[in-house]
Amino acid sequence: MVTPRTRKIIEQYELDSLAPYAVKAAKSKGRVYPASEHPLRTAFQRDRDRIVHSAAFRRLEYKTQVFIPHERDHYRTRLTHTIEVAQIARTLARNLGLNEDLTEAIALVHDLGHTPFGHSGEDVLNDLLFDCGGFNHNRQSLRIVDLLEQRYPDHPGLNLSYEVREGIAKHETSVKIELPEFDPDSQPSLEASLVDIADEIAYNAHDIDDGLSSGILTPDTVRSASFWPKLGFDNHGEFSTLSPDQWRYALVRYLINLMVTDVINETQRRIKSLRISDLQSVRSCLEKVCGYSDDIIQIVKEIKEFLKVNLYRHPRLKEITGKAHNILRTIYDALSCDSQLMPPRFQEMLRAERHKTVIADYIAGMTDRFAHEMYREIVG
Repeated sequence: MVTPRTRKIIEQYELDSLAPYAVKAAKSKGRVYPASEHPLRTAFQRDRDRIVHSAAFRRLEYKTQVFIPHERDHYRTRLTHTIEVAQIARTLARNLGLNEDLTEAIALVHDLGHTPFGHSGEDVLNDLLFDCGGFNHNRQSLRIVDLLEQRYPDHPGLNLSYEVREGIAKHETSVKIELPEFDPDSQPSLEASLVDIADEIAYNAHDIDDGLSSGILTPDTVRSASFWPKLGFDNHGEFSTLSPDQWRYALVRYLINLMVTDVINETQRRIKSLRISDLQSVRSCLEKVCGYSDDIIQIVKEIKEFLKVNLYRHPRLKEITGKAHNILRTIYDALSCDSQLMPPRFQEMLRAERHKTVIADYIAGMTDRFAHEMYREIVG
C-alpha cells in the first residue's frame, strides 16, 4: 500500500530537497488570521487551492487579454494567460530547486485584480480614481484576496500566507505597493521574481501567437522585425517546410524555450556570482538574482517594442480600446449617480469606504460580457 504524502512528509521533503535559498512551507511566516494546518496540504498548496476556487479566478475566463474573447474561440483570455504563466513559472522553479507550490500560487493570483477589457479598462479606472490614488491591478489583486472575496465566516478575504501576499505586493509594476508588513528594502523571494519573468515570457510569445492568428501580424512582418535575425529560428531548416499554423506554433514554442532556458542558466550564474547561499542572502541582495542574459534582454526589449508598434497600436485594437473606455465610463457615471445599481454587499461597503473605491471594486470585478450587458441596460 502506498504511504499517503501528508503535509509533514511534504514539508520535510522540501527541507531536504529544495535549494537552501528556496522558501519552505514549514517556515512560512503564516497568515493574518491564525488557522490550523491541514493534515495533507502545505500552506502554499492550500493557498493555490483557495485561489483556484475563488470567484475572482473564475471570472478571468471572460476577461480580455489582448483580443476580445468572443471574437474568436482561440484567443487567449486572462484565465488562459494566467494558466500559461503558472506552467512556465513552475518549470523555472523546478529547474532552479525552488518551491513549485509557492511559485504556482503567486502565478495564479497575480492577475486577479485585472479589469474587464484588459489594460484599457485599467487605464479608465486609473483616470477616474486619479484624485484618490488611481487604480492598479496589482494593488487590486491584494485587495481581492485580503478583503473582497467572502468565503469564510470568521475572516474577510482568502487569508493567504504572507509569502503569497508578498508575491502580489512585490510584483513588478509601475505602481509600488508600500505596506508596513512588506519591507520595501527587502528583495522578494526568488519564487516571486520568477513569476514576474514568466508573465513577461508568456505575454510576449503568446501575443505574437494571437497577433498572427488574428491576421494583424503576418509571418513577413515578424521576419522583418529587428529581433528576428538574433533568434536563430531560421537556422532550423525543418521549420521552413511547415504550414502557416505549424510555423506559428513552432515559433511560439521556440521563443518560450529560448527565454526559459536562458533565465535558468543566467539565474544559476547570478546565484553563484552573487554568493546566494540562503533565503536571507536573497532578501538582502542589492542586485536582481533572477533574469535574462544580456543578449536575451535585448531581444525581449525589441519584441516588446515590435508588439507595441505593430499590434497594440493597430487601428483594430485601438477601436476596441475606445469602445471599452466608453462602456466603463458610462457604467462608472451611472453607479456614481445611483449606487443602488450595485448589489447590496457593495452598497453596504459604502458606509466604510470611499464611494470611488467601492465603485472601482465593483467594475474591476466585472467580466467583459457583464460590462457589455450593464452598459446596454444603462443606455437603453
